[in-house]
Amino acid sequence: MPTRSDPEQSPGKFDSQNFLKQLTERPGVYRMYDDTGGVLYVGKARNLRKRVSSYFRKSGLAPKTEALVGKIAAIEVTITGSETEALLLEQNLIKSLRPPYNILLRDDKSYPYIYLSSHSDYPSLTFRRGRTKKGGGTWFGPFPSSGAVKESLNILQKVFRIRSCSESYFRNRNRPCLQYQINRCTAPCVGFISPEDYQEDIRHASMFLEGKNPAIIQDLMRSMENASRALEFEKAAAYRDQINNLRHVQEQQSVDGEGGDADVIAIAQDAGVVCIVVIIVRGGRVLGTKDYFPRYSLEQTEGELLASFLGQYYFGGDTRREIPRDILVPVAVDGQELLSQALSEAARRETRIRGNVRGERRRWLELAMTNARQTLLTHLASKETVYRRLLALRDLLELTETPSRMECFDISHSHGENTVASCVVFDENGPLKSDYRLYNIQDITAGDDYAAMRQVLTRRYRRMVNGEGKRPDLVFIDGGKGQLNIAREVFEELGISDIPLIGVAKGVTRRAGMEQLIDALTGAVFRVPADSPALHLIQHIRDESHRFAISGHRAGRDKKRRQSTLEGIEGVGPKRRRELIRYFGGIQELRKASVDEMAKVQGISKTLAETIYAALHDQ
Repeated sequence: MPTRSDPEQSPGKFDSQNFLKQLTERPGVYRMYDDTGGVLYVGKARNLRKRVSSYFRKSGLAPKTEALVGKIAAIEVTITGSETEALLLEQNLIKSLRPPYNILLRDDKSYPYIYLSSHSDYPSLTFRRGRTKKGGGTWFGPFPSSGAVKESLNILQKVFRIRSCSESYFRNRNRPCLQYQINRCTAPCVGFISPEDYQEDIRHASMFLEGKNPAIIQDLMRSMENASRALEFEKAAAYRDQINNLRHVQEQQSVDGEGGDADVIAIAQDAGVVCIVVIIVRGGRVLGTKDYFPRYSLEQTEGELLASFLGQYYFGGDTRREIPRDILVPVAVDGQELLSQALSEAARRETRIRGNVRGERRRWLELAMTNARQTLLTHLASKETVYRRLLALRDLLELTETPSRMECFDISHSHGENTVASCVVFDENGPLKSDYRLYNIQDITAGDDYAAMRQVLTRRYRRMVNGEGKRPDLVFIDGGKGQLNIAREVFEELGISDIPLIGVAKGVTRRAGMEQLIDALTGAVFRVPADSPALHLIQHIRDESHRFAISGHRAGRDKKRRQSTLEGIEGVGPKRRRELIRYFGGIQELRKASVDEMAKVQGISKTLAETIYAALHDQ
């Protein structure tokens, strides 16, 4: 990403409450800045919202933490695919940025590895901090933490019984050591196992660490099931824990993966605003991110926007940026061949602009898209953005006062079934999600959107007239003249005459920026310039009501047919549910798994894994 509250836009005390409202609960890295733009601290989190919010507790903070919080003027976050990736990216940023609070509080060591020695007959598996070229052997890693590696070695010794002693200790043994007595070594030092059998164990361990031997996990799963059928539940639980720990060692690193240099560029746009995020990858590692909000015309396509941005990004500055070998983009860029040629000439080597990528580069691109969407969401919800748009909306509709509460209604159903209506609320701080409401629509003809709109408006504003609900300053209806006429009739029946009613129709082309606004009082139909902040606010409110209606409809539909956590997920039948539970050992471990881990299960594709992940995390 990053997601940021900019010091130039937010002078004074950092508005943590508004920032935290839009912060994601996914894993990632956060960076804290002072009012001069200097980096104060870099940290990682399994749950960004929970971790960052912990700094803003009213009590219980350590003195150093209080001093840090008192200097915060802005926070940026970068979303990662897993907590492991967050840890590796955190180390890269600490090394490059050298934040003062990290230097004081954190131990910045090299990455931990598992090392397979070069002994010809009986090699050892040991923990190493940092990688060297001396001594030959094979390196596995880097891994998330030293604790994870040590725990993993412990498990590998239990499963494969590979020795972990030093070469000098191994050469001078004349009887088995304690590791053999506790069944964690096969005593190769005294010849209790043949070199051939020992090499087979080494081969299995190596293949597993390389992620090339799912048969090992299958064997453990069969053992777990056999133990369970024999009612040996403690042994079954032990097998389950071994499976989980072994998979944790094998976890693939999308931050530290295949080598190569690339700039990964993603774009997201909504409500008249475009956000472009650049993730910089060098030597296979993510070194940093930067977000941009360029001014643009709504008539431009994403390919045109990226073409304009790439030209300015690489050639428009006072100092020319480093041009990597690969520039990854989510859509085809206008004039892509010409731009690639110009970049290649500037870099004096081939530079490719690529969109159709696989493997690690595909994951980088997906990560950039996730960051772009989150950054845009936070930007749209910032106080400064909303307030500027509110003033523009007041002037556009010629209101006597700036609206402090706005409501918008939308209808959603599946071919007329399970109809729901949404009511979303915006105030001077943006979306007021605590006041969002969903209404189940009943006793109407299937697919009758007019009747559904009449029912939800009557239910909502009859309560208001009776003194039970809050009074809005402005009401939007997602629809054309038909829906707006229904709303006007409901207001007349309830005796409401002092709340402006505005219809938001998509227009002839149904493209963003071409909306038509309809005033219920006068019947006037008018368009607003595509770059108007007032229109951007209306689009944001309309899109949010649409999203909330659809998500509410899906939740209600799925609730009827869902009997367990996995049931109700499209494409996950009894056999796949059974395979998922077998592979992960339980629903809790399944929730912790990444999309790539789920895709390793037999019968689970990458697309289906993304669907399962989204369902389990309410996305």
